[in-house]
Amino acid sequence: MGVRKKLVVVQVAALGRELVEANGFTEWQGLTFRPLEPVFPALTCTAQASFRTASLPSEHGMVGNGFFFRDLMRPLFWEQSTRLVTGPRIWSSFSSKGGRTAMLFWQQSMGESADAILSPAPIHRHHGGLIQSCYSKPRDLYGRVREAVGRDFNLMHYWGPMASVKSSEWIADATAAALGDAGSAPDLCLTYLPALDYDLQRHGPDSPKARAAVRVVFDELGRILDAAKASGHEVVIFGDYAIGRCDKGVVLPNLALRKAGLFAFREIGGAAYPDFYLSDAFAVVDHEIAHVHVNNPDARGRVAELLGGMDGVEKVLDEDEQRESGIAHERSGDLVAVASNGHWFAYPWWEDDSEAPGYARHVDIHNKPGYDPCELFFGWPPGTVSRNTTRIKGSHGRTGPGREACWAATCSLADEPDSIPGLAVTVRNWLGGHDGN
Repeated sequence: MGVRKKLVVVQVAALGRELVEANGFTEWQGLTFRPLEPVFPALTCTAQASFRTASLPSEHGMVGNGFFFRDLMRPLFWEQSTRLVTGPRIWSSFSSKGGRTAMLFWQQSMGESADAILSPAPIHRHHGGLIQSCYSKPRDLYGRVREAVGRDFNLMHYWGPMASVKSSEWIADATAAALGDAGSAPDLCLTYLPALDYDLQRHGPDSPKARAAVRVVFDELGRILDAAKASGHEVVIFGDYAIGRCDKGVVLPNLALRKAGLFAFREIGGAAYPDFYLSDAFAVVDHEIAHVHVNNPDARGRVAELLGGMDGVEKVLDEDEQRESGIAHERSGDLVAVASNGHWFAYPWWEDDSEAPGYARHVDIHNKPGYDPCELFFGWPPGTVSRNTTRIKGSHGRTGPGREACWAATCSLADEPDSIPGLAVTVRNWLGGHDGN
């Protein structure tokens, strides 16, 4: 058997082609960044699932960062079980030949077949607050990495009003530590740098703070490249999507459905909580995408017409159009709305702030029926998050012209991939395995 190949795959959130070009990083440290078509919808969990399975959402099932669980009759976002992702992994053949794989801060990694896993996994206290921790496989991995890095991982830097490049700095240090561990270094290491997401959503992709964030993230990439070179690893870098400007406003599909008498809610303590059992229709939003579930089949045409006629909605995909877009899956909405360029979807179904449910005022990534970028800002009163949707200046989810991601590699790949699944196939083949896809 020949020498086993060694590779680090760095998935960089929001590493868009135009962003890289505008900031002068197309040619960087001997690498050339090439265009890469995101998977639709262009979202974190969808992109990572598409890479690890070399397939589309219609096959692997991650149609968003969250979706409506029909058996539970509730939406759940950012669930971490690897069983949510269907399909063979691109490293399966590599592992069967003895290759060791690590996943650092990839979504839906808990329970994965990888040899090493690190993922944020705080413990929520019964009376509020949380205990910071990371899920670790093997169990002592987080402790060893934490000792090598010299500090704990801080979840507050990973998401919320205090989210910053500090989380990516920690992950870059952890990646370098893992690669430098002579006794258990992985042959294939999948790692993730989220920092660009924060300031691009807060301030827009053309803002001075976004430009500063790009420079800092490339500093972190440089440190990973140095560590990889020292450990004999090649490196593949790819972006999952490009963030577009939000300069035309927010779209509130659930408010429109409520006004039309289609969205039901329960009034509890003066607040309006959703009633998914009695609603004829409701939307589970995710940046520029909204999965619309229609409990009453007789209302489907009316719902499609209502949402399709809203300012800021480019199109509403029916089942056939979802199939053509590679998103047709039992987890997808009966309809899928796509925001027009410059708009994004928010989950609220109320206009009077006194009706806002309790979770609207806090970072609550699991229970809100939709992704909430307002959690990136502090609100009022102190201790809450913002509910002001006008503060959001960037979003993603759409694909097409101007929304290309990009990729680069230190090694010579046999093919020139133009999509995330294509890049995954190329990496799988470079590792020396083909799992029958």
